[in-house]
Amino acid sequence: MDYKKSKAPINTVTRNIMDLCDETGNIYESVAIIAKRANQISLQIKEDLSKKLQEFASYNDTLEEVFENREQIEISRYYEKLPKPTLLATQEFIEGKIYFRDPAREQQQEAEA
Repeated sequence: MDYKKSKAPINTVTRNIMDLCDETGNIYESVAIIAKRANQISLQIKEDLSKKLQEFASYNDTLEEVFENREQIEISRYYEKLPKPTLLATQEFIEGKIYFRDPAREQQQEAEA
């Protein structure tokens, strides 16, 4: 996924708490959902970065040979400029792009029916 195309802000934004709990009815549940999604995004970004930087890995262990690779620097800058995973996850939650469910609530509804 190209996170650069996301509408998530790069800096921290003050949000209305009531907007976040509209979907779930509970602010703590909303924050837990956003936190889990942020962890998923963080792992995905880390994997992507590791794959791209693996191409530049040097298997020579000499301290004298230190090269500045322009492509490697550009890749690092790209990932540094991305919005933080929590901001990406919050934006996805607000836009309704996160699928979540509560198995305990589903069981309770089945028992009542």
